[in-house]
Amino acid sequence: MSPTRRRERRTPASAGAPGARRRLLTGAAALSALAFAATACSAEKVRLGLPTPATEQAKRVLTLWQGSWIAALAVGALVWGLIIWAVLFHRKRSDQLPPQVRYNLPIEMLYTVVPFIIVAVLFYFTARDETYLEKLTPVSQSSDVTLVNVTAFQWSWQFDYPQYHTRSIVGEPVSPDEPHKPMFEIPVGKKVRFHLVSKDVIHSFWVPSFIFKRDIIPGAKSGQDFEITPTKTGTYEGRCAELCGVEHGRMLFQVKIVPQAEFEQFISSHGGSMQ
Repeated sequence: MSPTRRRERRTPASAGAPGARRRLLTGAAALSALAFAATACSAEKVRLGLPTPATEQAKRVLTLWQGSWIAALAVGALVWGLIIWAVLFHRKRSDQLPPQVRYNLPIEMLYTVVPFIIVAVLFYFTARDETYLEKLTPVSQSSDVTLVNVTAFQWSWQFDYPQYHTRSIVGEPVSPDEPHKPMFEIPVGKKVRFHLVSKDVIHSFWVPSFIFKRDIIPGAKSGQDFEITPTKTGTYEGRCAELCGVEHGRMLFQVKIVPQAEFEQFISSHGGSMQ
């Protein structure tokens, strides 16, 4: 058989190879889109390592976190798609140098402007949510905001309700498996403002389900307050998130989110009054 005839017989198979690769890529893209759509249907359950949010502010942080992941996955998919496309459809077929794109002004503008837009969008949403998280509501005896003074010390916590003149809740260092952690209560669906004070060194107030923590700087005159609005009842673990000494690991506490009526009973049981 002549070489010409052998080449003619191989031509149909070689011509069908690119088509098969295109069908493979199309199928993979369709499966990816289907998986993404299925994930989007249960966005509240896709926390990507974060705990279940227990406050309105925590939900905002979770949304920002999910958006950052979507942006990162979109950029990653684009980059990997271009790499796979180049590997499959632009393999070396001869010693001829392929067309070069150096000094191509439109392409250079594209890969300069697009990252700038991505960073600008992420910056906007981060700044917007930071402003929301730092928002504080004025506190008074008649206001609908509960003020909790949190005092950190080596190595436990003290909780006070100055509006209601309760007795202080003062904790002792405890171990993770010890049931008698200092616990305070806050009402669900109401604004709660925390004022943080340290008696000695830098501590950090952290409740994982709030998806928020704040360092407590000794002697700081501002920036030691934050506000939350609890959305679900339950008992949540808290701890110090700043290495503060030998017994740092024993600075544990619990916060219990309860209905308003139960919160009023808690205030009364600690010698306070909501009148």
